[in-house]
Amino acid sequence: MSNDDLCLNRRTIVIAGASAAAAAAALTACTTYGKESSPQAQAPAPAAGPPGPKAPAGQPAAIATTSEVPVGGGVIKGDVVVTQPSAGSFVGLDSTCTHAGCKVATVSGGTINCACHGSKFGLDGSVVNGPATRPLASKSVRVEGASIVLG
Repeated sequence: MSNDDLCLNRRTIVIAGASAAAAAAALTACTTYGKESSPQAQAPAPAAGPPGPKAPAGQPAAIATTSEVPVGGGVIKGDVVVTQPSAGSFVGLDSTCTHAGCKVATVSGGTINCACHGSKFGLDGSVVNGPATRPLASKSVRVEGASIVLG
């Protein structure tokens, strides 16, 4: 065997080895090994907010707990705003601003605030600052134990 044969064989092996390594890397990058159908690979659905308390079968679901609603403040839970203007007094209001139909964004500083155009409502739903001219619609809520439920 000559040196030329040896060099040719080495080149062939090196080139073949490099090609195989590149092919393996490409296959690895393209292979999903079933990730699309695997439940672990699917991103979990975003939570809509902290879960509310569970209601026993046949009873209305709680929208908040009394401890979640600060005195002189409130919380927004989906399409309901629950406020506590004074200790132990809970008020339910629709979360849709009466000015342009936006959802109110926050309850802070003693008011319910709409970020769309700056309307502010009192904890009882009354207009504190326009452009809204009508109060937030009332929603009936009641306290059952430590839970606040619609109705």
